[in-house]
Amino acid sequence: MELFNSLFTWIMKKRIHQIELFMKYPHDVQDEWFQSLIATAEATEWGKKYDYTSILTPAEYKERVPIQDYDDIKGYVDRMIKGEQNLLWPSDVKWFAKSSGTTSDRSKFIPVSMEALEDCHYQGGKDMLSIYCHNKPETKIFTGKSVVIGGSSQINNFSPDSYYGDLSSILIRNLPFWAEFKRTPNLEVTLNPNFEEKIDQIAAITIKENVTSLAGVPTWNIVMAKRVLEITGKSNLLEVWPNLEFYGHGGVSFKPYREQFKELIPSSNMYYLENYNASEGYFGLQDQSDSDDLLLMLDYGIYYEFLPMENIHEEHPKTLGLDEVVLDKNYALIISTNAGLWRYKIGDTIKFTSLSPYRFQISGRTKHYINTFGEEVIVDNADQALQAACQATEAVIKDYTAGPVYFQQGKAGAHEWIIEFEKQPRDFTHFCEILDNKLREINSDYDAKRYKDMALRFPIVHNAEQDIFYRWMKSRGKLGGQNKVPRLSNDRTYVEALLKMMQA
Repeated sequence: MELFNSLFTWIMKKRIHQIELFMKYPHDVQDEWFQSLIATAEATEWGKKYDYTSILTPAEYKERVPIQDYDDIKGYVDRMIKGEQNLLWPSDVKWFAKSSGTTSDRSKFIPVSMEALEDCHYQGGKDMLSIYCHNKPETKIFTGKSVVIGGSSQINNFSPDSYYGDLSSILIRNLPFWAEFKRTPNLEVTLNPNFEEKIDQIAAITIKENVTSLAGVPTWNIVMAKRVLEITGKSNLLEVWPNLEFYGHGGVSFKPYREQFKELIPSSNMYYLENYNASEGYFGLQDQSDSDDLLLMLDYGIYYEFLPMENIHEEHPKTLGLDEVVLDKNYALIISTNAGLWRYKIGDTIKFTSLSPYRFQISGRTKHYINTFGEEVIVDNADQALQAACQATEAVIKDYTAGPVYFQQGKAGAHEWIIEFEKQPRDFTHFCEILDNKLREINSDYDAKRYKDMALRFPIVHNAEQDIFYRWMKSRGKLGGQNKVPRLSNDRTYVEALLKMMQA
């Protein structure tokens, strides 16, 4: 195993030179990918519709092809699901990633080409390990196995040759042999669609393995970890897996979960690395051990555009190229990919923290915010405020969501929060005060609306019972995989559903 570990560590480190290359020449790399994507899709139905053969520059591309959302491409996707090919992308597309549906109950099926699997998603996974091995050269990660909690995948009823499932399940089903060899448990257990049964099986199997790394969405890894401790009677994961050294996480902000993981894995040597991998593509990696910023990955077959949030509701909004972005400004991410997504608005917002190289933070969702009263509170604001409140009151948050309280009978509006604590705050009233004060400090629009309670009064905060979010997600059929608790909403749908469950 030591020889195997040394060999794989050496292989992973070799990629660092290529990463440094696109960090040094970001615009050249993006220009090359733009030209390659356009040329590759010239003969597709989409390419003919927009005459890709005559598009020579990004400016022409932006002028000719409108920004798309899922509704705009749904007709093409439906045809691809039924077996038609060469519509959005020239190679056969047989896999479709089913979205978690956090913004609506309607399922979305994102095409995943073999090029996207190999050159984007898998390259991102390999780069995550490359960066880790580079930052921690003494690693023994390859002497043991990795626990990855995937979703479930099944054959699509429309065609025997097209398949759908959570992105995680698609990736696991198509893993190269060497990656499968280093993973536990087996494929059947990992893709069990019964989440609660799967967690029991994973826990029972992996406690007998030498687990050196974890991967996946923090929410479901915590559920798994607690089950492992219940079965073993141990107080933390290092008593079960003494060689555990790495956790690659993504899907949701890690801020609300950081303290829980410190308790589950009480080691200053545990290495946490965030990745930004969505159904539509793999976009970023945390390449520095002393910073939470993500490096924008520029050579994965994706061409990027950035839409300033103040222009998002315009009929034909102007996007910016990589060479035009500025620091600390919220942009909606627009992508063109080697899976046939063209000027596609994925719904995430980012802000750049560095322009040389291009590093960023995920700031929220284009639809996951509260702006009922012009306060423009985004998920990043909420996470910062909650983190400050937790630090001040020694609390640990398990999950949360928030929505608006509308004007009524002459009363100002408010924000209503439902928070489930892993560790209760020392003083709940003080926790709420810090939450409000920190939001006012970091968001001038919120502060203006809170002035003398004219538009927004003090927030309503519910200290929720244990496991309320787990039971709510279960009632919606959204346990496991890439399903996430929606953090903020501009209406009361989620808040009302949770309050009804709490009062039952």
